[in-house]
Amino acid sequence: MDATAPHARTLHPVFCTIVPPHLLDKIAQSGNTARADIAQRTLEHDSLQRTRRRITTVRGITPAALGSVPAPDQPERTIYDAQHRTRLPGTKVRGEGSEPHKDATVNRAYAGLGATFELFLKAFGRRSIDDAGLALDATVHYGEQYNNAFWDGRQMVFGDGDGDLFLDFTVSVDIIGHELAHGVTQYTANLEYYKQAGALNESMSDVFGSLIKQYTLDQTADQADWLIGAGLLGPNVTGVALRSMKAPGTAYDDDELGKDPQPATMDDYVNTSRDNGGVHINSGIPNHAFYLLATDLGGKAWERAGQIWYDTLTGGELRTNATFKDFARLSVAAAVTRFGDGGAEHQALLKAWSSVGVPTE
Repeated sequence: MDATAPHARTLHPVFCTIVPPHLLDKIAQSGNTARADIAQRTLEHDSLQRTRRRITTVRGITPAALGSVPAPDQPERTIYDAQHRTRLPGTKVRGEGSEPHKDATVNRAYAGLGATFELFLKAFGRRSIDDAGLALDATVHYGEQYNNAFWDGRQMVFGDGDGDLFLDFTVSVDIIGHELAHGVTQYTANLEYYKQAGALNESMSDVFGSLIKQYTLDQTADQADWLIGAGLLGPNVTGVALRSMKAPGTAYDDDELGKDPQPATMDDYVNTSRDNGGVHINSGIPNHAFYLLATDLGGKAWERAGQIWYDTLTGGELRTNATFKDFARLSVAAAVTRFGDGGAEHQALLKAWSSVGVPTE
């Protein structure tokens, strides 16, 4: 059997951060020594974590499954406090069903895990990120002025930011959803974290992160801001978010962060060896395709556009090294299967992929 065939996959958890390396690289070159030092420490930490993740993957260490235990319809959340250290998980400070904590960061993390669980359950019938009721763990107050948040293959981890360029990483529910969605991808298509497959991996997390925010706010597609990380950037930054699905390349244009490099179409696709082949950059292309589809269809984006993306991700046909073209082709098949050939969903999807320059045949 082909090693990349769906039934021959080995689970490969990856280390995924919300702030991409290219952005931190730019800050690390700042003339402001304090900002540069914080960015450099964050980069060094993330590099070490990626190495550790590769080692545990080689050893075959993967999150435990629940076996034959029936999957629950309620989340099992645990929030830990790292107390500004980097040893995980830290001290338990809130468990499932317990009273709100005096620490707002703890409560935001708890609520974000719950919102993610609810969206996947109510919209797609999925019980936690592994569809088997996997417990959702998160650690807050990680490290000193740590400018990132990440999914490490087992749990969520949030830094507090430096209070200058980045604020507390629990402030945006779509960031929480984005990172947990990496877990959904890990347990389904298991997309490689490299080049177009890696950009699809990142895009899946942006899509579902945005849907979680829209679901929480009860927004229609035309009411949503389609921003990833709105509210995260500090008061000294010229920008509105980390990424824009509506207008990739416009989220920020700042002296310290640089200019948002995301392309919206294949005409501007970025060939680079950095950031695993530009996974955080070229994800703007499938992101924009989803935005175009969702806004064309209107209504609640998770009901039709989101369902097509979820069906494609979980359908078993998406290879681990899939390209944009592969995903586009399979998304069309998924739309036809669920909504019929030639209907509004089918036509809007063909138009969306055509608009970003990705063929569907």
